[in-house]
Amino acid sequence: MPQILTKCSSRWLCEAWASEKGGREMERTMTELQQVLIGAGAAAPPVHIVEGLSDELVHQKPTGVPHSLYQELWHVVFWQQVSLDWISGVETPFPASPADGFPTVLDMEREDWAALRARFLRGLGQAAKAAGDTARIETRVRCPSRPGEPMRQMTVREQLENLGAHNAYHLGRMVLLRQMLGVWPPASGGYSW
Repeated sequence: MPQILTKCSSRWLCEAWASEKGGREMERTMTELQQVLIGAGAAAPPVHIVEGLSDELVHQKPTGVPHSLYQELWHVVFWQQVSLDWISGVETPFPASPADGFPTVLDMEREDWAALRARFLRGLGQAAKAAGDTARIETRVRCPSRPGEPMRQMTVREQLENLGAHNAYHLGRMVLLRQMLGVWPPASGGYSW
């Protein structure tokens, strides 16, 4: 059984996690993996990083930057859903190329920032719920590999650790983009060091 290390770091996170857990009390304790996924483990909570941004601002790209805030979050949500599929036994294929994991112009026209943000936060709640499922956390799952490479197997925990590392990388890029755009820290707080 995982060691309980901390409590929810914000009211929103507690409410989101409690709703994923079936509406239990808001003040919850989390494992370190859950904290990495949805809390303020090593950086600002993901919910703070994606708050307070307009549809116009999230599509801006400072000079020399390959992706906008929107494109970065869409990419995170894409891989978050793939990870959730894999740990649920759905063998969603690995994309044929890196570009397949980023939005097309049509994707960006179909989903505004508020909807993308909500989809991201729902997925985080699902990942945190899976991280707290002690009955399944060490279950081995099949995870498709890049085209031409053999199928991988890992535990639910390992896939969620991979997701946490991937999210941290891209959320860090998003903080830097917000700094470059002059909109960091957000109103609810964020680290500025």
